[in-house]
Amino acid sequence: MLQAVKPWMLRVALAAAFTTAMFAADGQAQDRLPQARASVEIVDRTEGRVLQIYWHQGQRYVVGKPGNEYAIRVRNGGSGRVLAVMSVDGVNVITGDTASPQQSGYVLAPYESADIAGWRKSLARTAAFYFTALPDSYAARTGRPDNVGVIGVAVFRERARPIALEEFRRKDAARDESQPAPAPADHAPADAKAAASGSVAQSIQERLGTGHGRSETSYASYTQFERASDTPAETMTIYYDSYENLLTQGVPVGSPPLARYRPNPFPDAGRFVPDPRAR
Repeated sequence: MLQAVKPWMLRVALAAAFTTAMFAADGQAQDRLPQARASVEIVDRTEGRVLQIYWHQGQRYVVGKPGNEYAIRVRNGGSGRVLAVMSVDGVNVITGDTASPQQSGYVLAPYESADIAGWRKSLARTAAFYFTALPDSYAARTGRPDNVGVIGVAVFRERARPIALEEFRRKDAARDESQPAPAPADHAPADAKAAASGSVAQSIQERLGTGHGRSETSYASYTQFERASDTPAETMTIYYDSYENLLTQGVPVGSPPLARYRPNPFPDAGRFVPDPRAR
């Protein structure tokens, strides 16, 4: 069984379908009150804030800002381990395969949380998630643009009976480790990317997707997990797009993001300089 090399690292793991070996990834454990369910948040890493959830017709939406990196924060609110199979734009964030609930995912210990910040490239590296124009998204660049704009987390409970741990070697581990990464995104302006993608319709270019960003250290190791059932105990879906696109779709996103933080050079309508306060 492969062990993570950093003692402070949160014990999160990746699980293949049913009873196979998994990875473990970086995260931030937090002491939290018991919860009945898992929860998911989207964290804008560039601006250091959790993105607000907007509800529309029973679905959840967040506003993404082009160029900003983000992470998927998953919390286990229960007293047992859970497996969280995660997809971005219809692509599994661990294997890069077209997503299915039966694929690999992250395993969270009771009451733990983790920030999943990128596409897993190996047991030590990830490629950062960032909001970008659809043609620059990882899904579009790998020929799968149809499901761009959605983040999904399928949560599985663990079977109660004890599991005998065995070392598991994936036959394709060497291939995965040596497979070259797609060319790093240059974060060029959307207009420049649009000019280079004449085959994509203008309306599609305006949508947001998730890019394959900079390489980061993110250690992982294998563990074992047996699902309590073949179907997820719960599935959470969060849609994302630009502020303008969500507003056009009727999503009640309110005022433009961060407008309240823009300083006003003339905050007072007074005509003359007032006296200072008395000493």
